[in-house]
Amino acid sequence: MSRITEPLIVGRVVGEVVDNFSPSVKMNVIYNSNKNVANGHELMPSVIIAKPRVVIGGDDMRAAYTLIMTDPDAPSPSDPFLREHLHWMVTDIPGTTDVSFGKEIVGYETPNPVVGIHRYVFILFKQRGRQTVRPPASRDHFNTRRFSEDNGLGLPVAVVYFNAQRETAARRR
Repeated sequence: MSRITEPLIVGRVVGEVVDNFSPSVKMNVIYNSNKNVANGHELMPSVIIAKPRVVIGGDDMRAAYTLIMTDPDAPSPSDPFLREHLHWMVTDIPGTTDVSFGKEIVGYETPNPVVGIHRYVFILFKQRGRQTVRPPASRDHFNTRRFSEDNGLGLPVAVVYFNAQRETAARRR
């Protein structure tokens, strides 16, 4: 077990969302210019309102990537019958850049956890050139594995996730 993927296994991201993979590209997800997403760390809903900046550290500018963000715990971790809920999808992201240079095919939907602690997972796939990636018909019942298979993307090259839960008045202080 790789030290990089260990938190993904412990957090059940590997297994429930993606199969075991070997990370090969560096990906940084940053909210509000200063909140780096780290596996298993909690971010407050007030921090994740606007879409994050995602920086990809690929080694080839000619490479293209697809980024998806899902919530495998929708609508609640105890009954995730909407699993997975798709929050964002960007394709044709050039390597060594950020997602603002990609093509947003599913707009960013602000996470809004109502019940329980939700995992929000960013999954990066390397495309085979400039291929057409088809968006899903619905945000609900999204399946990362099926999406990857249907679009010929293979295993992820990078994954990171954070936790969030409803922000109560007491937690905002």
